[in-house]
Parts: sequence; C-alpha cells; structure tokens
Amino acid sequence: MTTPLKLAPRALYQEVAERLRQQIFGRELEPGAWIDELKLCAELGISRTPLREALKVLAAEGLVTMKVRRGAYVTEMSERDVREAYQLLALLESDAAARVALNATGSELGELQLLHEQLEQQAQERDAFFAANEQFHLRLLEIEGNRWRQQIVTDLRRVMKLNRHHSLFKQGRLAESLQEHRALVQALMQRQGDAAARLMRAHFDNGLAAAASPAAQTTV
Repeated sequence: MTTPLKLAPRALYQEVAERLRQQIFGRELEPGAWIDELKLCAELGISRTPLREALKVLAAEGLVTMKVRRGAYVTEMSERDVREAYQLLALLESDAAARVALNATGSELGELQLLHEQLEQQAQERDAFFAANEQFHLRLLEIEGNRWRQQIVTDLRRVMKLNRHHSLFKQGRLAESLQEHRALVQALMQRQGDAAARLMRAHFDNGLAAAASPAAQTTV
C-alpha cells in the first residue's frame, strides 16, 4: 500500500495547490488533461474539500478550467490566448522599462545588468534560461514598484508557461532574444526611457511572431 505524501503544516489547500501547480509546470499534468480528484486525494492522503479549494485557487490563476458536470481540466492556451497575453505583457512591461530607465538607482540598474549576464550564461540550458529570463523581467517590475502591474504580469507569465515549455525553440530565436536583451539593458544603463520602452515592446512583438510559427517555443 502506498504511503500518503506528507504535507507541510501551512494551510492544506495552499500546499495542495502548490503541488498541483508544480505538476502542471512540470508537464506531469498536460494542458487539456482531466484532473482525477479521487486519485489525487488518495495520493496525497487528503479529503476532497482541500483539493477542491486548491482547484479554485488554480482556476483563479488561469491554470485550471472548471467545466460544469465534467470537473477540472488543465487549461489549454489557444492562439488568441497567447496573442492577447503577449499584447498585455508588451504594454505593461514596456512602460515599466521606461520608468526604470529614468528612476532606478545605479545599484538597481547594476542588479539588472548582473541578471542579464546570468541569462547569457544559461543559454544552453533551457530550464535555467527560462528561470533566469523570468527573474530579470520580474526584478525589473519590482524595481519599478507598481504592485498592481507586478500582480498582473506574474499571473500572465504563470499562464504563459502552459504554452511554451512543451516544444522547441524556433530556429535562431534564442540568439535574437539575447540580442534584444542586450540592447534593452544598454538603454536602461544609459537611462534612455523612450528607447527602453521601444526595445521592450519589440522584444514582445518578436516573441509573439515566433510563438505563432509551428512547433515554436519562445521566451519573453
């Protein structure tokens, strides 16, 4: 008999939500997959109440879709979903980049330079590259300091992971993305707000174009 997994002593539904979140990001639960509640309850040694509360959390994040009388499914990203997410990210992050270029301290800009250097070093390791890329973008938002923007972008980026981690890079997109980051960091360091906004928007536009191609995996 399988021993139930031990859960941390925080709110049970939060722990369950995190377990499911990692299973989704790790592709143990694929986009479109039905979530077997009875099986999960048995594996985790819990009742259906905390599981259902966890599913509500994931549904609010956009990672799970609840279907009437059919249960919960891992969300699938349509082409329209991807396009609209990129468009919103472009608007939000280009404005943030302009503000950071003009208002960040020298130390904060140095942090972004260091994060970019770490990104360059991870170019051959897909998962590490995505993690470093996300860290750069989220740190830029933290420096800018608009918590509402941070919340929206974090939610969008979380859902975008459903789309991109399952396929291959479009040929040449990684090198393009790194070059775009170099130009962006240069504009930030030189405190060129308009240029930083323009380069960030172009970065997302190019990412969207790559995402629209067959079997493409992109980074933003």
